[in-house]
Amino acid sequence: MGKKIRVGVIAGGRSAEHEVSLRSAQSVIDAIDKNKYEVVPIGITKDGHWVVGGDPMAALAAGVDSRLLKGRGPETPSQSAIAVTERSPGLVPRASSLSELDVIFPVLHGPFGEDGTVQGLLELAGLPYVGAGVMASSVAMDKIIFKDVMKAHGLPIVPDVHLKRKRWETEPEAVLNEIEARLDYPVFTKPANLGSSVGILKCHDRAGLVAGLDEAARYDRKLLVEHAVASAREIEVSVLGNDDPIASLPGEIIPKREFYDYVAKYIDEGDDASELLIPAPLSEEETTYVRSLGVKAYSAIDCAGLARVDFLLDDISKQLYVNEVNTLPGFTSISMYPKLWEATGISYPELISRLIDLALERHQDRKQSRTDLDLTQDDA
Repeated sequence: MGKKIRVGVIAGGRSAEHEVSLRSAQSVIDAIDKNKYEVVPIGITKDGHWVVGGDPMAALAAGVDSRLLKGRGPETPSQSAIAVTERSPGLVPRASSLSELDVIFPVLHGPFGEDGTVQGLLELAGLPYVGAGVMASSVAMDKIIFKDVMKAHGLPIVPDVHLKRKRWETEPEAVLNEIEARLDYPVFTKPANLGSSVGILKCHDRAGLVAGLDEAARYDRKLLVEHAVASAREIEVSVLGNDDPIASLPGEIIPKREFYDYVAKYIDEGDDASELLIPAPLSEEETTYVRSLGVKAYSAIDCAGLARVDFLLDDISKQLYVNEVNTLPGFTSISMYPKLWEATGISYPELISRLIDLALERHQDRKQSRTDLDLTQDDA
């Protein structure tokens, strides 16, 4: 057997979705083909410190920030050395080079990981990595800019109003009047840059809207208010690929709560758990359309590797809306992204291998682009 591919799996991060990332990353580490890959776990604490050596996953789960960092400020790999700091209990910190790794699997959710920041670092380091590039990651992360791109491509989106936190703090009455003039209740309030339904509330009246904007403003400086689709069905497809992406069979989520919030996604169990219908009970025509629209949304932001595309289907009018593209979706073995591929014929371990292959393929394609200017050639 040849040399194993060294895969750095990055987990944690400076995001409200830190704990979700740890669960996703542990699932990847557990399921990856150990005969083919050597896994190197890499953690990022909530304060932005990088943790390598020992057991980073256990260290983060145990709260490494307060026990080891003693109030020191965030630190990141230096651009010159591209090194990470080893901070495992009982060990003296030392440097370990990212350049020793063959590919990075950034299993990070939310800001400072899914938004293009870590992708930019890996681009500077010249390392292959799983998932979307800097531009696609940042566009998909920002719900407001994402909706603008979808509109530019003629893809259907839900009506919305967006604003900055500063305006909400200084002109609350004017903001409320503007929203109520443009949208009917109920509405959803959301932070523009976050996932896993963190900071999202469904608002049925003005008092609820005030609470919803306050909650969204806790997480981001950009706030989004969206029309709540009547009789909405939550439909999702998983997309896989680089230049020629494919979409899985669609699935449907039927939450026991009023909507599919953070608790419904990650905490509810047993009788309280949301119901996942795979494949979604759609007609053949609807299924084909959803898969096609998923690929179009994915390609519109030049996504790569993987993404889960979420839709809202008005069960009365049958209008389908693109809700979001999640470039690093939940990746536990029971998360929707891998479950949809499993139903389509790709197992969880095989899916991980395909994503690593796609990362290496895209890296080779990127290397074909020249980064210098040859001034010796004669003008054409």
